[in-house]
Amino acid sequence: MTKLFVGNLPFTATEEAIRELFSKHGTVEKIAMISDRDTGRPRGFGFVEMSSADASRAMQALNGTDFEGRALKVNEAQERERSGGGGGYRGGGARRY
Repeated sequence: MTKLFVGNLPFTATEEAIRELFSKHGTVEKIAMISDRDTGRPRGFGFVEMSSADASRAMQALNGTDFEGRALKVNEAQERERSGGGGGYRGGGARRY
């Protein structure tokens, strides 16, 4: 399985429309449309999971193509590093109380 990042989606895009677009290039296993956590509004990107061969075809065919007036960005999703937040261990000298 390959997960594709699909960016520059119109905010009106539906999961069904994305499935229809990608299924021309193979079997779509899963779609995730990303919404803003606070407002619930679409953020303009999502992810599509397909078999590796289908994903490769879809990426080549759809990257840069017009979808509802916007040029899609389609590439292989990069795993986001799961960190516990900012900062990190600063180390160093003794604590001052």
